[in-house]
Amino acid sequence: MKLRGKRIIVLVEDMYQELEAWYPLFRMREEGAEVTTVGTEAGVTYKSKTGYPITSDAASRDIDIGKYDGIIIPGGYAPDLMRRHEATVKLVRDGFEQGKIVAAICHAGWMLTSADIVKGKKLTGFFAIRDDLVHAGAEYEDAEVVVDGGLITSRKPDDLPAFCREIIRALA
Repeated sequence: MKLRGKRIIVLVEDMYQELEAWYPLFRMREEGAEVTTVGTEAGVTYKSKTGYPITSDAASRDIDIGKYDGIIIPGGYAPDLMRRHEATVKLVRDGFEQGKIVAAICHAGWMLTSADIVKGKKLTGFFAIRDDLVHAGAEYEDAEVVVDGGLITSRKPDDLPAFCREIIRALA
């Protein structure tokens, strides 16, 4: 139970990639962390790309990031919807600025660019958003996981074991 006493946010929104939300959520809980699902609204059931439901525990505008140790952002097309809400973008930006772990997989790099936290950072993401990341000032690496300070990124569901291993290592 390496993460006992740690508090982690998993951001949720419609069109999330199932494995990229649920695998980290369960791994962090398995390690003893308290995991809170955070959406645009509290108590809303969001549906994955295939319709699998996840319900938000809290709304992004109501979260005090100072009470958490990290944020995990799943991919799919959810990040494109998340970044349309300033409170959610601010949550990611504030977490990064406060030195929290910010972990993003697949298309979640879109949230990092909207939060304006990628300039000069080494990271990875799904190949289709490579240009978006580079144009926002990131140094893109095609690797299963890239760690640059408190920023942890991965490309796709196949990378989830490495992604979660690095999140656990950073938080432990």
